[in-house]
Amino acid sequence: MARRGRVLFSVLLIVSCLGIAEGKKKAALPAAILKAHTVIVLIDPNAGIPINAPLANTTAQDDVEKAILKWGRLSLAQTVGTADLVITVRKGNGKIVNETIGGVPTNDRPVVVQPTDSGIHIGAQQGHPPDINQPQSGDTAPHPGTEIGSTEDAFVVYEGGSGNPSLNSLDRPAAWRYEAKNALHSPDVPAVDVFRKAIEEAEKQQQQKTTKP
Repeated sequence: MARRGRVLFSVLLIVSCLGIAEGKKKAALPAAILKAHTVIVLIDPNAGIPINAPLANTTAQDDVEKAILKWGRLSLAQTVGTADLVITVRKGNGKIVNETIGGVPTNDRPVVVQPTDSGIHIGAQQGHPPDINQPQSGDTAPHPGTEIGSTEDAFVVYEGGSGNPSLNSLDRPAAWRYEAKNALHSPDVPAVDVFRKAIEEAEKQQQQKTTKP
């Protein structure tokens, strides 16, 4: 009986593992992502400024914008309200607990200049909704703090405002998420390449469905 019980437990464990693996399958990309033309890249508003790497998130933001422009599918929107997609980035440093500086608006960049193959792209990022641009805790003055979170880089895509400046895109569930070690590695930014491949695969599947008799 004891042996039979162990066998039954092993079978149940295997079935459970298969169920977990099945649950990890990537969900289909929303149609809004496939139809998007513009994007705005933000530092995760919940992220403080890491004391040991104060420019890490800003560098990741710049690198993602450059990689997107090099890709050529999407152009950078000038405001959150006019962006088809909103991407948030957050660097991990391998530590679960990090010392940070909080209370500092992380997305207050009045002018963005990015080089492209045809010259430069200049955009004025204005009109950030306060609940996107300001720290989520409500603190309005710089102060030391600690953050507990993922140890990996995060690249998260939300559906944008579609011309509605009063809509906070970050209140919506994420449409696509990629978290991995060095996902925002400078300057190549593997996360953008993974996102590009996900879109290409989704479009390929979409075409196969439409061409089936």
